[in-house]
Amino acid sequence: MDQNYEIERKFLIKIPDVKNLDAAEKLDITQIYLNDGENGLQRRIRRIMHNNDVRFYYTEKNFITAVTRIENEKEISLEDYNSMLIQKKIDCPVIRKVRYNFIFQNQNFEMDVYDFSNEFATLELELENPEQIIHFPECIKVLKEVSNDSRYSNASLAKAGNFPNNS
Repeated sequence: MDQNYEIERKFLIKIPDVKNLDAAEKLDITQIYLNDGENGLQRRIRRIMHNNDVRFYYTEKNFITAVTRIENEKEISLEDYNSMLIQKKIDCPVIRKVRYNFIFQNQNFEMDVYDFSNEFATLELELENPEQIIHFPECIKVLKEVSNDSRYSNASLAKAGNFPNNS
């Protein structure tokens, strides 16, 4: 399993016109949280469709701070994916979202558009250090940073079925 130390910041944004995002790669993602692993390890499986190609992934995350984590991810077979479904967290609905990956000024952005909102999305960026200066494309209207707000985690958004009221 690939092990990565990640520094990632997350922002609440207004959904932009995707045509303004240069060469955005579109992924249809179905994400399912599994029962926590040892020591509270967050576990999930994903089904990702890109241009009629479907792949499956298993991920484990160990959160160090709100913006730093150790993430282990590996591609799995459809059979493994299906067998892991019995470990689904009962209190966490399936997440369906469209992710747009794009590069702006040598920064790799991931914009997630959820099926429950036509107005808001989240934008994530992996950084080299937590204080790194971020340059956003002009078409992106950042409403606020939500890296430290657990209400904007994928699991919390799935449970709520919407963005928090003060978005």
